[in-house]
Amino acid sequence: MTLSPRMCSVHTHSTLCDGKASPEAMAAAAYAAGVRYFGVSCHSHTPIPDDEGAVLPADMTDYRAAVLALREQYAGRMEVLLGLEWDSQSDISPDGFDYWIGSVHYQRAPDGAYYAADWGEAQFSACRDRMYGGDALAVAEGYFRNVARVAAMRPTILGHLDLITKLNAGNRFFDEDTPRYRSAALDALHAVDPGATLLEINTGGVSRGYRTAPYPALFLLREWRDMGGRIILTSDAHSTDTLVFGYDQAAELAKAAGFSRCSVLTYSGPVECPL
Repeated sequence: MTLSPRMCSVHTHSTLCDGKASPEAMAAAAYAAGVRYFGVSCHSHTPIPDDEGAVLPADMTDYRAAVLALREQYAGRMEVLLGLEWDSQSDISPDGFDYWIGSVHYQRAPDGAYYAADWGEAQFSACRDRMYGGDALAVAEGYFRNVARVAAMRPTILGHLDLITKLNAGNRFFDEDTPRYRSAALDALHAVDPGATLLEINTGGVSRGYRTAPYPALFLLREWRDMGGRIILTSDAHSTDTLVFGYDQAAELAKAAGFSRCSVLTYSGPVECPL
């Protein structure tokens, strides 16, 4: 079988966390779309009150059982991988899964308050003003310090590396071209082990109308290419119609950074295929 990027969709969410469709519906839609390596990667539990209902419970017994039932259902037709999108503020371990996506969604203040990177202007402004004395670039620097911490754990996939830019269209909050911003982002990238971790090109911000280009920025992808890193295309799908959304655009971004191949994640690990 000749592999292609569209045969793999492993950053997905369902009604078991904050997705819009059941895991069964997501799997069926993936198979119908030609996906043959489908990963379920619901959000890990966190102690954040606002997350309740949008993340998995701390006891993931039922989650594991649901995904393994899908694996049996699609045996011989589509590989179903048991994954987890593990958050930097999670209070559970990412061990014991076929793969895990390491992601940063929050910063935690010294007083115990949590500020989301991607929840809207009010959250960003509160983080800027209460944690960083009004310095918007310091918000980005704090975010990337958390990314570096997650990267050092050597996740299977590093999730949406520069999610902090989700709401920053037109440099609304901070200038992404300043040396200060780029230095923080590159420091986080340099914490990633190219031999252990795949960097995702994530189209989720585009499918939900926040961005015109996938994560991460071209300068980060070019640096990752120079580091000898490998990439995987993902859609961060929260609905059945976005399982392979924007893969052509993601592939063009990868090619602009100098990549000619990407990874497909299988039971046996990443396998390279042409873009």
